[in-house]
Amino acid sequence: MNRLPVFVRQHIAAFRTLLVFTVLCGLIYPAVMVGVAQLISPNHANGSMVSFNGREVGSAVLCQEFADAKGNPLPQYFQPRPSNAVDATSKTDYGCNPLFSAASNLGPNNPDEIQLIKERQKAIAAFNHVPVSEIPPDAVEASASGLDPGISPQNAAIQVNRVAEARNLPVSEVKALVAKYTQGRNLGFLGEPAVNVLELNIALDQLSAKSSG
Repeated sequence: MNRLPVFVRQHIAAFRTLLVFTVLCGLIYPAVMVGVAQLISPNHANGSMVSFNGREVGSAVLCQEFADAKGNPLPQYFQPRPSNAVDATSKTDYGCNPLFSAASNLGPNNPDEIQLIKERQKAIAAFNHVPVSEIPPDAVEASASGLDPGISPQNAAIQVNRVAEARNLPVSEVKALVAKYTQGRNLGFLGEPAVNVLELNIALDQLSAKSSG
C-alpha cells in the first residue's frame, strides 16, 4: 500500500471514510431512529393514520378535501383551509395532495392573490350564509404547506349552522363537537388553537349514524 502514489492512498482513505459514514448515517442511524419511533410512538411514526369503520380514511396531521367528484364542497362536512397542494396535471385533484405540498408564493399585495381571496370570500359567504366580515383569514388563505389539518375556531364557527342544517342536527350538538376537537396551543403558548377537520367530520358521521339509528 505504501508503494502507491500519495494521491491514490488519499483517495482510498477518502473512499473508506465515505463507506463508513454511509453505513453509519445512511443505514444504522435511520434504522435505530425508526426502531425508537416505533417503540415510543408507533402511531405518530406510521403517519398518525385515522380509522373509521375498520379502514384508514386519512391522517390526523394532513388536510383532506370533503368535496364531490367535481370539487364542490359537501355541505354536511366542515371544510379545510384552501390548499395549493395539487397535481396540476390532474383534473380531479382539488387540494391536500401530500405529494404536492406547496404554497402559491404570492404576496399579500399581488393582484392575483387579492382577486382570489375576494372570490373565495364571496363563495364562502354564500355557502355558509354569513357576511364577509365574519370570514376569518384562514378560511380564504392556504397554509405554507397546503396540508394544514386544522382550521381556526372562528373558521369552524361560521360553518356550524350550515353543517347542522345539512345533517338535521341541533346546532348545540355540532358546537359541542367543535369544542371537543379544538386543540389548544402547543405547550400552552406555541401556535394558535385549531380544530382538526378530519377527526371532527368523522365524529359528525358517528353522531349522525346514532341519530338516525
